[in-house]
This record gives sequence, structure tokens and C-alpha cells, in this order.
Amino acid sequence: MFKKRPEDDGSWPLEIRFIKDQALLKISFDDSFEGEIPYELLRVESPSAETRGHGGETPPPVAGKKNVSVTSADPVGRYALRINFSDGHNSGLYSWPYLKELATNQKPRMKAYQKRLKEYGLSRD
Repeated sequence: MFKKRPEDDGSWPLEIRFIKDQALLKISFDDSFEGEIPYELLRVESPSAETRGHGGETPPPVAGKKNVSVTSADPVGRYALRINFSDGHNSGLYSWPYLKELATNQKPRMKAYQKRLKEYGLSRD
């Protein structure tokens, strides 16, 4: 379903831009990879226990995030980014390999997310 998840291949982000009017994070790496991630996907795929579940349980998908925005972002050491969202969420640490994976697989991930929402009777709005 998804392309192979890149492990830490050593690539380093050269540029990270938040395009507010398009609700996109644009990222480029030193290995020539360039990609985009919609804010909604960043939020619903947050690598936090709140989104992923605690102790092996799989929580329902995060609904109602179609219009979420990014309010700010802060580097965490040399390995990740903490993104602060308009709904108050900020507990996910987005590693460089994870951001690269989200950008690589944004279309199938978005499709899978929409399918899960439908299964739970939830909406993006």
C-alpha cells in the first residue's frame, strides 16, 4: 500500500516551508528529494501517543481536521520538528525520516485516512 518507509538514510532537510494559503508543508532534502504534506495529513498522522494510541490500542481516526492550520513549528535537537496546530495539538515530534515518508506517501495515506473515517462514520469537516 505504502512505498517502503525510508529509515534514517542520513538525508538532511535543506528547506522547510509552511505555505499557509495552500495549507502545505513543503520540504526539500540534500539528496534532491522534494515533497509536500497537507496540514491535515500532518495533524492526523501526528507521531504522538494521543494519535497513535496507548499500549497497543488503535484509536479511531482523528476527525474534523480538514481546515486545521499550523501556528508555529520548532526544531527539536537536530533530528525533528515539533509542529503546533490551530486546534492546540503539539505533542508529536516529526523526525526527518518521518516527514520524508509522509511526503512520499501522502496520497495513499490520505486515501487510507478517508477510508477509516468512513468506516467510523466520521468526517474530515
